[in-house]
Amino acid sequence: MAERVLVIEDDPKIADLLRRGLLYEGFEVDVAPNGEQGLRLARERPPHLVILDLMLPDMDGLDVLRRLRRADDVPVLILTAKDAVADRVLGLESGADDYVVKPFSFEELLARVRALLRRARTQATPEVLRFADLELDTGTRQARRTDRVIDLTPKEYDLLELFMRHPRQVLPRELIYERVWGYDFGGESNLLDVYIRYLRNKLEAGGEPRLIHTVRGVGYVLREE
Repeated sequence: MAERVLVIEDDPKIADLLRRGLLYEGFEVDVAPNGEQGLRLARERPPHLVILDLMLPDMDGLDVLRRLRRADDVPVLILTAKDAVADRVLGLESGADDYVVKPFSFEELLARVRALLRRARTQATPEVLRFADLELDTGTRQARRTDRVIDLTPKEYDLLELFMRHPRQVLPRELIYERVWGYDFGGESNLLDVYIRYLRNKLEAGGEPRLIHTVRGVGYVLREE
């Protein structure tokens, strides 16, 4: 059965480009020109993935994203003209799984779509990853230190899962960007530092020792002191 993609996009030319391109690649495609119709289609014909514009005529795209998140854990890829790092951080913190800026390459967007769908299929078989006193449940997407449950945003989860699957291994910044965000942010490299800070604050909120350490000039490593 073909996987279904829901496109919520008010620009007719972009919506048609996505519809035709995704159909050609073998996907089923539903298109909604505004947030209200997009949410209705998501309820009536649950998609495997949503491509969401942030600037919609009837409601803020982030509101649509939050309502999608409350109803389901479907992967959401934001497609928008908002290209500032602050906008990307806000979109990802609000629950998006990926963020693509217009104008865009359809080939790159298609690669991102396939990567998100592969990850969603992989997560269908949950497991519990462990390092020191830290656990990460790939089914619930929650972390735990001793008896303290830690709720993670999608990108915080992706980042921590990468570390948990490569303990004690120094991960270069470029590799982290590629694995977690799908591409290298280049000059916008402070985005990774922002997420490391978010993650450390949550993992150390109970006074626990630091596990994610900076390797200056290279990247980060998950290790005990």
